[in-house]
Amino acid sequence: MGNPFSRADLGIWLINLDRDTDRLADMVAQLDKLGLSYTRFPAIYGKDHQATLAERADAAAYARNMGSPILPGKMGCYASHIAVWEAFVASDHKVALILEDDVVFHDDFLESLDLALAGAAHWDTVRFNCIRAKLPIGQGRIGRYTLNAYAGPFTGNAAYLLHKDVAKRLLPNLWPQTRALDHELNRFFKHDFRQMGLEPFTSHVDDGDVSSITGANFGLVNKFRWYRRLPHYRLKAGNYFRRIFWLAKKGRIWPSKRTLL
Repeated sequence: MGNPFSRADLGIWLINLDRDTDRLADMVAQLDKLGLSYTRFPAIYGKDHQATLAERADAAAYARNMGSPILPGKMGCYASHIAVWEAFVASDHKVALILEDDVVFHDDFLESLDLALAGAAHWDTVRFNCIRAKLPIGQGRIGRYTLNAYAGPFTGNAAYLLHKDVAKRLLPNLWPQTRALDHELNRFFKHDFRQMGLEPFTSHVDDGDVSSITGANFGLVNKFRWYRRLPHYRLKAGNYFRRIFWLAKKGRIWPSKRTLL
């Protein structure tokens, strides 16, 4: 896992619901322009598989951990990413780029992708955009980018690279679902892997404020009243300390500007 990768080692999976044809067309146009070949994965629509997915989720734990009830869309999204990981592990590729279908690539995305692949010895997963990325800690420079670890919440799984060995190791521990996947991966201290982001980020997400997971303008999200969210806040605060402790134990807590590549 310490060897650099190139695009020859890369498999690309695009997660896309069958009904989201406009999003697929946008992604195909972008990926074709970048010259990137990909495999489309038909996303699992949570409402159509709610009973089956619910058997693989711990709804009480999810509510406690996330401070809101589990949505069918959240279960479908989680299951879709896990299914892509399984397809990746079964493939001949050494590293995967996993994409959701609302990504907008910046002009320097290919540059950051190639540099991240070449610097693969320094990460286990690396993201190219985020929902939140709090308390970044620079681990060093890869070209003109900074490879960051994060002591705070680092969420969003719209565009990320993943080592095959890490996927193999983590997959048995990802069921039952007790969180959204990005929140589960944010517990890198539990799973013992190096979760990184490459900044400045070279893509962003634009879903037009319409999501199959959370609805228009997050209309399907129904957070509990504040007093029912207390367990969530307690866990959230505790996770700050757990992340900081893990990073300190691994010698990653102090910012560095060293050249990694």
